[in-house]
Amino acid sequence: MKPGLLIALVALMLGACRSREPSFPVEHVSLKGATVVDNGLLGWAPSSVHELFTRTLRDSRRFELLEEGGKGKGEKDKRALEAWSFTLELPFTREALKDGGSFSFAEVGVTLAMERPGVEHDQRYQVVGLGEVRVEGKTPEARREALREALRRAFTQVTHAAALQLAAVERPDAALVQDLQSQDERVREFALRVLADRRNPAAAPLLIRQLEEDDPQVVRQAIGALAEMKAPGAVPALIDLVKDREVGFVQEVVFAIGEIGGTEAEAYLFTVAQGHDQPDVQAAAKQALDTLLASRKLAAPEARGTDRAEH
Repeated sequence: MKPGLLIALVALMLGACRSREPSFPVEHVSLKGATVVDNGLLGWAPSSVHELFTRTLRDSRRFELLEEGGKGKGEKDKRALEAWSFTLELPFTREALKDGGSFSFAEVGVTLAMERPGVEHDQRYQVVGLGEVRVEGKTPEARREALREALRRAFTQVTHAAALQLAAVERPDAALVQDLQSQDERVREFALRVLADRRNPAAAPLLIRQLEEDDPQVVRQAIGALAEMKAPGAVPALIDLVKDREVGFVQEVVFAIGEIGGTEAEAYLFTVAQGHDQPDVQAAAKQALDTLLASRKLAAPEARGTDRAEH
């Protein structure tokens, strides 16, 4: 086979593979936060930031922006039922020195929240990106251009992460369980999020392991996911988690234990409500226990009704 023909064939195959990758419909892209609205360092109006981000989404070929049209009304309405709403925020734009070096770096953080209505509950996911660029000069123009390039890189990161996360949403549980063994940390993380959202028991052991992480945000996300899943196996780990912690964090864990429920959770909440040395924690435990007992009473007549129907 001639070299030119071989190259053309490879390019065609790669293009075909790429075309088979799903594109995700996006109904609306909005900006949020003061860092976008008024940012003297960046020197761009919100409309320019919005345009840069939507262009990054388009160029990735993984997202279909429904606001831009291009389809017939019937087909567009069908895609709108599956569409996501994106909310973009810039937590920070700054310059920072690294490891005592003489050069400063422009840094931009990006948070992208993705949401769409679901049959049982709304689906919500979040991905983040961080762009870093060395500032090559000390003039305002050089610093501003470095910050804008950092923003471009952060948008590229967050766009790729969003595509991975939404691809995980489309995968069946069995495939996601396999993804938990992936060598790619992002694939594992996004699969875990979806399994937790679906309350798949396979997610619980990994979420319990995340309770041991040093990052408080990771720990809080794991607590919230375990509470949503009502994973009874997490109660002992949550009880251990509150040792030597500040009162506010202990209250959060107490309410999560109440959400999970079960015999062990009830016994723990009763003990804390009766005799914890911090009044605020004691009050939280009492409230969580009252809510747990009330929900159990509400569920009891339904269970009795089911038993009568079976007999």
